[in-house]
Amino acid sequence: MPMLDYLYALPNSTEGLDAIAVQTATAVPGLTPFLLVFVFFVVFLGGIGRQNLKGGTADYPMWAVTASLATFLVAILMTVIEGLIRLDWLIIITVITIFSGVWLFLDKRAGEV
Repeated sequence: MPMLDYLYALPNSTEGLDAIAVQTATAVPGLTPFLLVFVFFVVFLGGIGRQNLKGGTADYPMWAVTASLATFLVAILMTVIEGLIRLDWLIIITVITIFSGVWLFLDKRAGEV
């Protein structure tokens, strides 16, 4: 079966798990943004759902800030490994985090903050 030799190239695992993560992110360019969007929406929708169940209403700006900070921390951890996240995605996450913080502080009344 010489035809199956080049069907699938296994990731090179001689340099550790970091190299496998970078090879996977290189082979599937949408992996990193989808992972970051997944983290954002799990925290955002999960927090809103739990707060709605507990109190009947949810604080959307607060959960947007919490979700964007969680996503920002994941993105910052991804920058430790070279080639895992692109700079433009880190800038987009930073801008979303800043805008969600501005939304939180402009949404509250003077006595609530």
